[in-house]
Order: sequence, then structure tokens, then C-alpha cells
Amino acid sequence: MWWIAAAVVLAVVAGSGGWLLLRGDGGAAATTATTAKVTTTTIEQAVSASGTVEPASTADLDFDVSGTVTHVYVAAGDTVKKGQRLAEVGATALEAARTAAQSTLDAAREQLTVDTDAAASDVQLAADETAVVSAQASLDEADQAVQDAVLRASIAGTVTSLGLEVGDTVGSGSGSGGAASGSGSSGGASTGSSATSTTSAVTIVSSGSYIVDATVASSDVASVKKGLQAKVTVTGVADTVYGTVQSVGLVAQTNNSGAAVFPVTIKVTGKRDDLYAGTSATASIVVKQTPNVLVVPSRALRSSGSTTYVMKMVAGKATRTTVRIGQAYGAQTQVVSGLSDGDTVEVQGFVRPSGSGAGGTGGTQRQGEFPGGFPGGGGFGGGTFGGGVAGGGQ
Repeated sequence: MWWIAAAVVLAVVAGSGGWLLLRGDGGAAATTATTAKVTTTTIEQAVSASGTVEPASTADLDFDVSGTVTHVYVAAGDTVKKGQRLAEVGATALEAARTAAQSTLDAAREQLTVDTDAAASDVQLAADETAVVSAQASLDEADQAVQDAVLRASIAGTVTSLGLEVGDTVGSGSGSGGAASGSGSSGGASTGSSATSTTSAVTIVSSGSYIVDATVASSDVASVKKGLQAKVTVTGVADTVYGTVQSVGLVAQTNNSGAAVFPVTIKVTGKRDDLYAGTSATASIVVKQTPNVLVVPSRALRSSGSTTYVMKMVAGKATRTTVRIGQAYGAQTQVVSGLSDGDTVEVQGFVRPSGSGAGGTGGTQRQGEFPGGFPGGGGFGGGTFGGGVAGGGQ
């Protein structure tokens, strides 16, 4: 008997949940139909992409000459201009080499003049001219080395890392060489006190200019082209960020789920001071725009057999109107004929069951009653909760 009583209590609790869900007031629908305007709009078809915000340009800079660092002019976090001095190595040896190269060139030119005046053979004159050309090349190289003793910024931006200190020894053979991405340029060979170091002496990222380094699904990449517009949603930024597709990769990658994706670079439009490198972003790349499309809310459409119709409001009354529809765009559907821009249609609301249709065999539901009873007949009847267990169940 205790077991039966426990089962009865559980059934009552379950029934009360259903009663709260299905109850209504006087049998009225939980929600009613609304109306909406038929409008003409521009439909955009878009492809989704996800990735991170990155600086538009990054420059990894290193000295192209050997020497000892004598000056460091910047620190991490400094803002620099293109061409600004960053660091310098001692140039005494480099200047001496340039002086020697100039002397060699002067001697070669003098020899050519002497041999020309002496009417030397063509072979001798050719050799003299070759010596002049070679000496000039050596002087140009030595002069460039003196200039390279000063490391300068190749782009404007912010210094994000600095791997130099006064007294460090650097050299053209001490690393893997500088590199740059975006619109930045190389600064030369890598530096550092270790001969195997691949860390650049100075890294600069552009300020205010950004890209979104993203990927798109392999099924969508065929429709993504350079120059397409994109609307970007960036984590922590309330406003929509706009951009343009800058490049589309040709080689697929594998994402964390193992699916094939293709890299896409989106250049953010204009200067921004509210974006930060490494921030997550999602982009909607507009691949097709169709102007002047007449649309109606998809929930306004009804069907009867092969006929599609809407309830058009005419003089305040919902009137059945047959329509011919085109392509569906999510919550909206194109109307090819049957309606005009500005028409008002009825939009169906969600109606929950109420009254005697809520279940069982009970009569009209009243406030405070369980709806209609439960399937099976022998259990609970249609009486009120206070009336006990009815229907003769065991």
C-alpha cells in the first residue's frame, strides 16, 4: 500500500507540471496572430568565417652587419615612425673598410687613365675597366655597411619586442635573417649574442591598421573572392567592424574538429583604436547581393494542397490571398506575385493547446483544475486536485 501511495504522489506531481504547461484562461489561445508589412529590400547572401584580429603589418628587424651594439634608442612599447633609429653598432671598422675601398677605386681609375694615355692594348684597357667596376662595387658595399650600422624602423608602429642591449655582439651570420609580413619590410639578418638565435632584434607591429586572419569552410571557399565586403564581429567591441577580403588561400588546412578549411585574410577598413591583436572575431562575408526583392515573413505563409496563400489585411479584415513565392531567406521569403510593397499580412502566432483539447476525457477546464484527466482511463479522473483520486484506479 505504501508503494502504491508513493506512485500516486509521483503521478500527481507529474500531472501538475502538465497542467501548468497546458492551462489557459477560458480556453483562449496562449498567443494571438500579429501583422507585418510586405517590404522591398536588398537580400545579402553571406559566408561565415572565424579567426583572430592581427596587426596589418609586422616587421622583424635585425642588423645586416657585424659589430658591437653601442646604442639602443627605443624600448618595448614605444611608438616609432618609419625610418626612425632603433639601435646602432660601432662603425669604426666599417668606416675604415669604406676608406680602403675608396682608395682602391681611386687607384683603379688612375691606372685606367695612365694606360689609356699610353695607348695600351685593348686587353689591358679591358682589365683596367673591370678593376674600376669591381672597386666601385666594393665601395658601394662598404658604404651600405656603414649605413646599416644604424638599425631603422621599416614601418611605423609599436615596438612589441626588443632583443638588444648595449654591448651585445651582432653579425650577419648570427641568425636566420629578418622577416616581415603585411606591408612591412625586412630589417636584415637576425641578431643576438647566440649564434643559433632566431629571435629578431626588434619587432614592430603597425598601429591602428588590422586584419582578420580567418578561415572558411571548404564548401564555401569557391564563392569567396578578393574584394568582397565583410561585416566583422569582434569580441569586446559593440560596433560592427567592416572590412574587405584581401586574400584567399589556395591550400586547405585542418581545423580543431578535423574539417578542411581555407585561410582568408580580411583587411579592416580605416584606422581603429578599439581593436587588439589576438582578439577572436567572426566575419560575415557578403558573396551575393540581390536588390529590390519583395519579401514577406515566412511565418505568414500558409498552404492548402499545392496552393500557397497569406491572410492579407483588407479594410481591417484578414482575406485569403494566393501568392507565388521564390527563394527563402531564413525568416523571410521572396514573393513573386500576389502582393505589393506596403501590404499588411497576418503572421501566425504559436498556439498552445487549451480547454478540453488539453488531454484526457474531462470536460471544460476551469481555473485550478487538472486538464481533462490522463490517458488510460483507470487512473485520475477529471475532478479537481482537492477531490482526491477519482476514476477507480488501484
